Amino acid sequence: MKTDKLIWIPRVLAIIFIVFISLFALDAFSGDASFIKKLGGFLRHLIPTLILVLTLLISWKKPLLGGSIFILLSIAFAFFFKTNRSLLTFLAVTFPVALVGILFIAFDLAAKKKGEI
Repeated sequence: MKTDKLIWIPRVLAIIFIVFISLFALDAFSGDASFIKKLGGFLRHLIPTLILVLTLLISWKKPLLGGSIFILLSIAFAFFFKTNRSLLTFLAVTFPVALVGILFIAFDLAAKKKGEI
């Protein structure tokens, strides 16, 4: 399999993870607050999604840079969301972001080594 086709693996994984993390924002609509406050909470919960989407867009054109950003984001997620306290939350929130970053970097370097990019 050509490495230019392998670059789709981290892209698809990133999209799946972005959809997964976005589902948590729907939690903002529960409770007794007004719709405006719920909408504000929803938009605030979508900030990580926006950051991940922007990083994916960067990775689409510059996989090495985007992969590095994904790895940095995984470290930031570990501390900001405190996923380093629980293995399950670490595996659900931090590890996929790091994996996507590693895959972007690995497939980009492999493609450059073969001269496909």
